Formats: sequence, structure tokens, C-alpha cells
Amino acid sequence: MIACRVLGIGIAAPGLPDWRTAQPVLAGRKPYVAAQMPRPNPTRLPANERRRASAAIRLALDVADQAARDAGIEPARTASVFTSSSGDSDVIHGICQALCAPAPALSPTAFHNSVHNAPAGYWSIATRAVPPYTALSAQDGSFAAGLIEAGTQLSCEGGPILLVAYEVPIPHPLNMQRPAREHFACALVLDRADDGAARLTFEYAAPRTGKGGPTALGDPGLESLRRDNAAAHALPLLALLAAGRPDEVVLPSNAHGAMRARYTPC
Repeated sequence: MIACRVLGIGIAAPGLPDWRTAQPVLAGRKPYVAAQMPRPNPTRLPANERRRASAAIRLALDVADQAARDAGIEPARTASVFTSSSGDSDVIHGICQALCAPAPALSPTAFHNSVHNAPAGYWSIATRAVPPYTALSAQDGSFAAGLIEAGTQLSCEGGPILLVAYEVPIPHPLNMQRPAREHFACALVLDRADDGAARLTFEYAAPRTGKGGPTALGDPGLESLRRDNAAAHALPLLALLAAGRPDEVVLPSNAHGAMRARYTPC
């Protein structure tokens, strides 16, 4: 079992542009109303990199910046973990189209942005971060894998550490194999747990069947978002943090199990 405390949170989703807006909704104090998302503007990035940044990169950097500011950390000195199930599917789709054209011509920027660690690289450029970053993918278990990776690094190396999960809509025909219709990203700044402070603990649990299945959300709109987007599998955990009550949730992890997370307020 890994224990930590949450220093800062960021979120970007339809109707949930930031944690201040999302918290009362996820806690059940306000209704969820989906709304069109504004285009993120990563002001930390230099102008040239900002022009090259794709929608996925902008989305990831938006929530990373939110969480860093909420936690009051110095991003240049903070290690990070970026996790996504499908990466930059828009860019991959564009590359596939270009390669199928009668005269294939691949944009260097598109090729650069197609690499799975591109958002993490842009973040390190934007913040001039010196510590290492990790970029990973684990299909439906991508958020849980990112949480385990961040928690493991925290236990071994200390913190704080930034965890970013993001997913953008997947275009046709790629979405025939991996549907995703909505944007979603979230970020957590984690640190080692202190005695007497609120803490988050998590561990791998039993297979995802019966009572061990992933926690569903009571709001139909939020539940639809959770099911639609792999990064949005984090929503039950975010709802747990928003409510601030002692409770636990189960998150998708892999074909052989799940992740059980418990929040204990101080």
C-alpha cells in the first residue's frame, strides 16, 4: 500500500474547466452541466512552442499548470508522471492520412508531437524542469498505472511529484477500436504523507468483477464521461477528494485486477 497527501489538483473537461468549478459538482452540491471547453492557452510555453502545441499537449499542460499553482510548488524542481491511454490520436490520425496520400509528406512538427512523451517534454520546456519525467500508457488502466508510478517514485525519491492524465477525442476510423468522444485531463501534485494530515492510500485489489468492479458515479452525465474517456476513470477518485469524507473507490487497473483508493481526512 502506498500513502501520500494531495497538495494540488487540476481538471479540464466539458463543464469542468478547473478544480474550483469542479469541486462542488463532484461533491454532489451542484448539478453537472456539460459545456463546450475553451481552447487551453499554455502561457508558460514560449511563443514558438505554443504554436506547435497540439490539442492534447495544450490540455495536459493546462491541468499541470492548474495543479502546480494550486499546490504552490516550483515546477522547475518537481518530477512528473504523464499518462495517457491513446496519446495524441489527432496527430497519429493526421500522420496515417499523410502516409496514405499519393505523394506522402510528413510534417516534422507532427512527427515530433506524435511521440508519447511530447506533452511531458513540452512541460519541461515550459517550466525549465530539471528533474526527470515519466510518460506511460496502460489502456484503461492508464490513470491507475500513473498513480502507482507517481506513488512509487514518491516512496523512493521523495516529493513532491506531479501526476498528469489526459485523453482527447479519437477520430474515425481509429475510434472504431478505441472510442473516446470527449476531452478530459486531470493532474495531482502528491507528496509523502504526514502524521495527522489528510492522506490518500492506494493499492492493487481483486479482479474487476462483482464487488471489485470500478466505482460508478451517481450523476448520469459524469458517469457517461467516466465511461467514455480513459483519463476520466480518475473521476471517482476526484469525487472522493472533492467530498472530503472518509471513503474508498475502485479504479480500473488492468485485465487481472483493479486499484482500491481510500481517502482519510485529517
